[in-house]
Amino acid sequence: MREKELILFDFDGVIVDGMDEYWHSSLLACKYFLNSKDNCSDINLNLKTSNIFISLRPWIKYGWEMVIITHEIIKKNNPLNDQNKNSFLANYQKNCTEIIKRNSWDSENLQKCLDKARELQISDNFDKWISLHRPFIEVVKFIKYAKKNGYQIGIITTKGKLFTQKILKKIDINPDFLYGYESGSKTEIITNLINDYKIIGFLEDRLKTLLNIVNNSQTSDVPCYLADWGYLKEDDRIDLPNTIKLLTLDDLKKSGYNITTLCSLHNFLVSHKESLPIACQRKCEVEAYPKSQQQCFQQLDSDS
Repeated sequence: MREKELILFDFDGVIVDGMDEYWHSSLLACKYFLNSKDNCSDINLNLKTSNIFISLRPWIKYGWEMVIITHEIIKKNNPLNDQNKNSFLANYQKNCTEIIKRNSWDSENLQKCLDKARELQISDNFDKWISLHRPFIEVVKFIKYAKKNGYQIGIITTKGKLFTQKILKKIDINPDFLYGYESGSKTEIITNLINDYKIIGFLEDRLKTLLNIVNNSQTSDVPCYLADWGYLKEDDRIDLPNTIKLLTLDDLKKSGYNITTLCSLHNFLVSHKESLPIACQRKCEVEAYPKSQQQCFQQLDSDS
């Protein structure tokens, strides 16, 4: 195998489903840290994750946008709901910008509010905060077998690096590289990595990010994979360019979590097919998602 071969992953929506955490942390940010013209102090922090929030998640790129969306859902005057959701999405960026201006906010301070909400939960009840994340077990196994076979793993996320590290430690993933929102855009990060590494794949659930990479002259040769299980818009799977391959969790299951078998579909590691333990091959028959976050972590613990 060539030296310095690297597989890159997005984090949220690719390695972990943190929908409940996004919602709860955004609620906390609105209640305790956000200076809002709408009174958010009486927010019920036990509110179930909003279906409106879930449906808007594919449009969100940065964490601070989640605070905006949550604020608009819970505010008392003209809240975001099923009736006005589509008109909001039709001009998503413009509407977010107007909300920021109207409330005299800025993206940096919104991000700080979200970070403070996460810090509060971690200091108060770390296990409860962690339990709000659901790891995609197939992806965790995929990463572990890739590392076992000598490939380097990089994670590029728009989440804060320190928060990501805590979750990765819980699911026993130790990447060779981890870049948070503090490190700049994903295209910039990958452009720099290309100088020293052969990038043999980037798994991401945001189509626009992948399009930016394949349309950039410096990164256009990076094999790009759209994670079908992530936070995709309805039409993201339609008419993908040949430079972007749609990847499903079923691909991972059918491969028995074997990177060799999976990557033979995408011109990856054919030579390591015999290295996968028989027990892991049998696990391809296991149901994709345990019923709870706790079961996810229990299953990962039992497999380690």
